Amino acid sequence: MQQTFTSPEPTAPRRRLTTALALIALLGGGAILLPTTASFAGEGVLIPAPALDQPASTGTQTAIFAGGCFWGVQGVFQHVDGVISATSGYTGGADGSPNYESVSAGSTGHAEAVKIVYDPSKVSYGDLLHIFFSVVADPTTLNYQGPDHGTQYRTAIFPTNAAQAKITKAYIAQLNAAKVFPAAIVTTIEPQAKFFVAEDYHQDFLTQNPTYPYIVINDLPKVADLKVMFPDDYRKKPVLVMN
Repeated sequence: MQQTFTSPEPTAPRRRLTTALALIALLGGGAILLPTTASFAGEGVLIPAPALDQPASTGTQTAIFAGGCFWGVQGVFQHVDGVISATSGYTGGADGSPNYESVSAGSTGHAEAVKIVYDPSKVSYGDLLHIFFSVVADPTTLNYQGPDHGTQYRTAIFPTNAAQAKITKAYIAQLNAAKVFPAAIVTTIEPQAKFFVAEDYHQDFLTQNPTYPYIVINDLPKVADLKVMFPDDYRKKPVLVMN
């Protein structure tokens, strides 16, 4: 049965859900409660790590990933050790002033995306790709993730340098050759474009709204998969945008 819920932000469009509301009763208020029962089984896939990666280095680096609704993408990477910040926003389109309403209409060419600033001495770009393809997004669905449909919800990687582009291309080829997914990967590798930070009410949405139905059904299982599948990369306390 399809249900519709209104976002806590009055100006935000509604998001449709397709799973039973009874799941909400298993969560408490306040802090995030990670799913532990079979009812919350995620769709994470055990896949090989990238054969090609960057060596550890000092300083900071930036990665930009699009994987459907940015609430879950941001929420997962905020729990990755070595990530300094994960910010929701819009990129990959021609409109010079995108906002949630215009991007959601699917007419601007932008994707909901997350800009990740990370410490390459703690987590590599290849590690981030491994997590992205394992637990964040289904790379075989074209222009949709879960209940969200449209080019704004495409899976896409926006390399910030030539090395990232090379590693991403090689990893997608590696995964396709290994046939770890039931269909070919349709995730695009797109030129880096200007990244527009999303509205404040979208930042830290998963952390701030752990009992919101969309988060419970679509995104908390991804955080649970991260904890189980990448225990060495998981950190309990997320890094937040809005302090």
